[in-house]
Amino acid sequence: MRFRGFVLYVPFLWVEGMALFPLILIRRRKLNPTLLNHERIHLRQQLEMLIIPFYVWYLLEYLVLLLYFKNHDRAYRYISFEREAFRNQRRTNYLRNRPFWAFLRYIF
Repeated sequence: MRFRGFVLYVPFLWVEGMALFPLILIRRRKLNPTLLNHERIHLRQQLEMLIIPFYVWYLLEYLVLLLYFKNHDRAYRYISFEREAFRNQRRTNYLRNRPFWAFLRYIF
């Protein structure tokens, strides 16, 4: 059985959901399966990068993309981790067959 994370309701969260290993923080009490799958993809990414390097890579990639696009939303959506999660968030079986370091496919 795979690790699925611990879901924690945080009503003052500024985004719909966030994965901070080992937690999935959500803003609304009603669980959205697509959002949960998106955040579980991030948990897998964090695990395979041994957690702390994930956050460093994520931040550095975001900053480079922010300089390039000069737009927060576009920079965020082009982060390789986010591109993988958004592209596969509706595929409920994605994590069962996901290749190791699959986010590398989404680096432009």
